[in-house]
Amino acid sequence: MSPEANVSTASRPSSLKITDLRVARLRGTPFHSTLIRIDTDQGISGYGEVRDGGSPTYALMLKSRLLGQNPCDVDRLFRRVKQFGHHARQAGGVCAVEMALMDLAGRAYGVPAYQLAGGRFRDRVLCYCDTPTVDDGREMGRRLRQRMEEGFAFLKMDVGLGVLRGRPDCVIAPPGMLESSAVMHPFTGIQITERGIGLLCEYVAAVRGETGYEVPLAADHFGHLGLESCIRLGRALDQFSLAWYEDMIPWQLADQYQRLSESVETPVCTGEDIYLKEGFADLFGRRAIAVAHPDLASAGGILETKKIGDAAQDAGIAMALHMAMSPVAAMASVQAAAATENFLVLENHSVDDLERWSSLVTGLPVPLIEDGHIAVPETPGLGFEGLDEEVLREFADPGAGEPFGPTGGWDSETSSDRLWS
Repeated sequence: MSPEANVSTASRPSSLKITDLRVARLRGTPFHSTLIRIDTDQGISGYGEVRDGGSPTYALMLKSRLLGQNPCDVDRLFRRVKQFGHHARQAGGVCAVEMALMDLAGRAYGVPAYQLAGGRFRDRVLCYCDTPTVDDGREMGRRLRQRMEEGFAFLKMDVGLGVLRGRPDCVIAPPGMLESSAVMHPFTGIQITERGIGLLCEYVAAVRGETGYEVPLAADHFGHLGLESCIRLGRALDQFSLAWYEDMIPWQLADQYQRLSESVETPVCTGEDIYLKEGFADLFGRRAIAVAHPDLASAGGILETKKIGDAAQDAGIAMALHMAMSPVAAMASVQAAAATENFLVLENHSVDDLERWSSLVTGLPVPLIEDGHIAVPETPGLGFEGLDEEVLREFADPGAGEPFGPTGGWDSETSSDRLWS
């Protein structure tokens, strides 16, 4: 009898090889996104997720660069593919691959991904919930109060031009700019009037009248306003002690963020579209924000997001995590949050469909969020066992083919990738 007859050889990490990369396109999780699955020659698979709104092509083009490689060499493979990422959704493929590699390495060695990132600082991850906006402040406050009754102790809402839509003398804008989403804030010419600012203050006052002041309440989606209007609005809203002002201006404008932060008394937050720690460097160097807000599916995956958090901590900046995807990206975010000391709170955008959303993955509690927190699992990789096939089909995009169907056409995709001569 072979000496290995009674020994499980399902995982020999040092000889593990990638054999395939497949995708499943989803919708309603809560938006459109793409799961990836990386398979190996030892029967172990790892999962990742392309950022919501990103193309599966961003991941599929990396397949030929991964086949035959050992997925446990996470950093080496990340360095090999990170040149194919960029800010926002263009980072989606690289980040999905990094998540799946961390999942695979954790499964191969039998440890949670947070352990591969240096260990954990917490065993529960605080979540904040986004709540769809309504124009009436008291009704919005009641909806947020309901979130509090469901156990959430950190809230977020939208406050901005959307609330003022159709109200006269509130917004000044050149023709077509209010309808455009393709023009950066400084170039729109949009301004908010004193009447508009007053109505937004009345709105937030009505919300606070329902929620009180014990629970943090962050604000997002102000509209494509120029810096000066953002400062005027921010100063007016300072009285409500909001948790942060999110993405008031484009993240690239670090000097404007510095001026904004120095002009208001509420924490300023940005980062969901930034790729790699280098993308945060100017904001951190200027101490232009109080809260860094990377999305793990744009920032570079688990290890890179941990590095971003550490760099933020060195600058005296907290780190929250943006996340509006399926439980796959959520659990990757939980692993990064567990491993980052200055982590503050993780977004969830699926509270109104929480039972079904949570059921996409197996081996974890349903609902995944309990008492406003996600428990950090001690199980290997990202922490879940696999995907529920029935729920996967419910979320699958019917126009995108079979979930995790063959992708052999990408096996030989190649080019000269060297960046020097």
